[in-house]
Amino acid sequence: MTAHIESSKDDIAKVVLMPGDPLRAKYIAEHFLTDYRLVNSVRNMFAYTGYYKGNKVTVFSSGMGIPSIGIYAYELFKFYDVEKIIRIGTSGTIHKDVKLLDVILATSAYSVSTFPLLFDGDTDKEYESSCELNNLIMEKGHELGVNIKAGKIITSDVFDPYVDGEKFMNNFPNDEFLASEMEAFALFYIAKKLEKQASCLLTVSDSIYENKKITTIERQNNLKDMIELALESCLEVE
Repeated sequence: MTAHIESSKDDIAKVVLMPGDPLRAKYIAEHFLTDYRLVNSVRNMFAYTGYYKGNKVTVFSSGMGIPSIGIYAYELFKFYDVEKIIRIGTSGTIHKDVKLLDVILATSAYSVSTFPLLFDGDTDKEYESSCELNNLIMEKGHELGVNIKAGKIITSDVFDPYVDGEKFMNNFPNDEFLASEMEAFALFYIAKKLEKQASCLLTVSDSIYENKKITTIERQNNLKDMIELALESCLEVE
């Protein structure tokens, strides 16, 4: 038990899927897991542990932004002996070759956040995800017919649709980034500090190049593909 998690160690699986939205964690438990139970509700940050095809898995919401996921990733890795966390979320894109509803696998996350500096005096602006986890996800994606685009992403402290796009991009060194979101940088950093493994799957929900809105059904179906990909990948984790 920690300041933010009421679970016992036995409540939490070694592999955790981490959506941002607590209600998405609830949705995943209800639609994909068997024999699931609520194992955390502190601050309404819901977590559920159950079984996917007989494999124990925990779905633990992270909340929004670097500080929030930084807390939960640290406590799960440090105090609950979690070995691997796969973030599953949505993102925007500022890359012309990335389309709405594409699935992105983050190979690294770049940020101008001072989170590492405040945490332990570190000044790097880019942290990589786990190659081992990424390879499992890519292989499983091929088996399932999910077209994954792998590459670097941006983690921002601001919701980028609210700010001037050109000014926003001036914070970053090149135009190679496939997506922009708000959590992965901290997750990858904490995993590196604690010698754990982390990865991040994203479904693209908005693009500066496509002037259209995706429907609720489209969003739900594509999130379903991403969720199943993450769960199937968990079956391969040792």
